[in-house]
Amino acid sequence: MSFLRIDAVSKSFGTNTVVKDFNLSIGKGEFVSFLGPSGCGKTTVLRMVAGFETPSAGSIIIDGNDVTGLRPNRRRIGMVFQAYALFPNMNVFDNVAFGLKIAKLSKAEIEKRVMEMLKLIHLDHLADRYPYQMSGGQQQRVALARALAPKPQVLLLDEPLSALDAKIRVSLREEIREIQRQLGITTVFVTHDQEEALSISDRIVVMHGGRADQIGTPFEIYNRPQTRFVASFVGTLSLLQAQVVDPSSNSVRIGDTTFSLNKPIHKKAGEPITLALRPEAGSLAEGAKGDLKLSGTVSSSQFLGSVIRTRLDVGGTPLSFDMFNDSSHAPPTIGETVTVKIASDELLVLAD
Repeated sequence: MSFLRIDAVSKSFGTNTVVKDFNLSIGKGEFVSFLGPSGCGKTTVLRMVAGFETPSAGSIIIDGNDVTGLRPNRRRIGMVFQAYALFPNMNVFDNVAFGLKIAKLSKAEIEKRVMEMLKLIHLDHLADRYPYQMSGGQQQRVALARALAPKPQVLLLDEPLSALDAKIRVSLREEIREIQRQLGITTVFVTHDQEEALSISDRIVVMHGGRADQIGTPFEIYNRPQTRFVASFVGTLSLLQAQVVDPSSNSVRIGDTTFSLNKPIHKKAGEPITLALRPEAGSLAEGAKGDLKLSGTVSSSQFLGSVIRTRLDVGGTPLSFDMFNDSSHAPPTIGETVTVKIASDELLVLAD
């Protein structure tokens, strides 16, 4: 059963429509990420849920109540921004207590709730610090505690990690997810970072041109992309041009090799078709099985510790693939000719 529902929402600024017929249902306690490039409309949707923007069309329902026309402070929404937005003249305690004071809770209730939140984010020992005395990661955790203190129905996170360095981003995103699970709060997370979205989400909404191109679990989004944009934006892809041989048997040809796909082909015999390959799908191993064998020249080989990332030139077509490091075998060298084996069920058929 949906707890947060976005029905046929559109948003225009003058003649520019930035969100087009957007529909989404989010269950209670679900963690959903909006993923997409800058300008795709993901933050605009978030701001409409928060009440900072009014939809040009459509409605927003929270727990069965239409909140489309309500002011932000009447929606019971907690929001965390990219730039922390802490009050510089207030210490940590007072920043977290701000919403509770506005709600006119008693002093005892405020102190109890603030200390609960500070313990939750492991900063109860820094209650007297000011924002300028803290690291970026600590400030963002305080911003999270402030958003959660009034016990909101929905938590909105607008690229909260993008201003932090890589190591802190990883640890803080895991901490945010753990806190969200503990509290069971319905959460919408906006990011342009695919790794963030894939690692912490129950579901991902991939946005493109103001629309939801695909909605699904991280596994579905990565392994079964439904559009060319989703396939290219999420993860790394190599594109292979093939020709349809017989659509009834889903057979195609690349070079001199003909093989059948385990996916339907909606094209006629003789028509070109674009196939895509994830980098982990190819194998150089001697005993590896594959319906398709492609020989090429190694144009680059990067040793990344547990993974070796190789790029081949296959008749002018670049092909990237990753393999686990094997201490008994040296990685491919630049200029070497190798054969990569690919199972047909690993190939993606890209829709336009």
